[in-house]
Amino acid sequence: MGIRELLSEILGDEGHAIQLAENAQQAREARNAGAPDLVLLDIWMPDTDGVTLLKEWQRDGLLTMPVIMMSGHATIDTAVEATRIGALNFLEKPIALQKLLKAVQQGLTRAQETVRAPAPAPRPQPQAPLDDGAAGAASPFGGAAAQSHAVVRTGALAQPAADGHTFSLSFDLPLREARDAFERMYFEHHLGREGGSMTRVAEKTGLERTHLYRKLKQLGVEPGKLAKKNL
Repeated sequence: MGIRELLSEILGDEGHAIQLAENAQQAREARNAGAPDLVLLDIWMPDTDGVTLLKEWQRDGLLTMPVIMMSGHATIDTAVEATRIGALNFLEKPIALQKLLKAVQQGLTRAQETVRAPAPAPRPQPQAPLDDGAAGAASPFGGAAAQSHAVVRTGALAQPAADGHTFSLSFDLPLREARDAFERMYFEHHLGREGGSMTRVAEKTGLERTHLYRKLKQLGVEPGKLAKKNL
């Protein structure tokens, strides 16, 4: 857990959005919810080892993202096998900071260079209103059922609008503050819609409940207060 939290903090400080999985089952659920840009996969896990999970993804056609294997006990044969299956890289613990960041950047670059089949043309969406004097366009959250939208402003600190449905986010904020502001708005929006139900919000956002609790605490979001506002 210590290594997992440390890697999360380091990569979060670098501006990456991180989702943690404590074991192979949580990793499966996260992958089924959507392909990430990159996976750091440990070999020793409580339920299924990382090489077996890598084989599962390859077999099921889910190995569509770069995977970097990690281990402090693996042999050369294990590293070769993981690479043969489809792993992009192999990092040996303890992992040096610069080596980690370089491997992650290489993985993300590889993901961007991967040729993907052309996606079908999106269905026309109603244009969200622009804020007076705004430099950026607003884009809707979700599909037709979601009525909230984000308004991008170039002003100072971003704040939720008074009606509780329209949010304002500034491009002038440092990246980490802007990300935290967006995540706070995102979770407050879903908590409000689901009446503060952590179970339904976890399902909506694709997060495991323990991680969701930890994320909300980190962002200073209080589900109980949001539930009372929506009674």
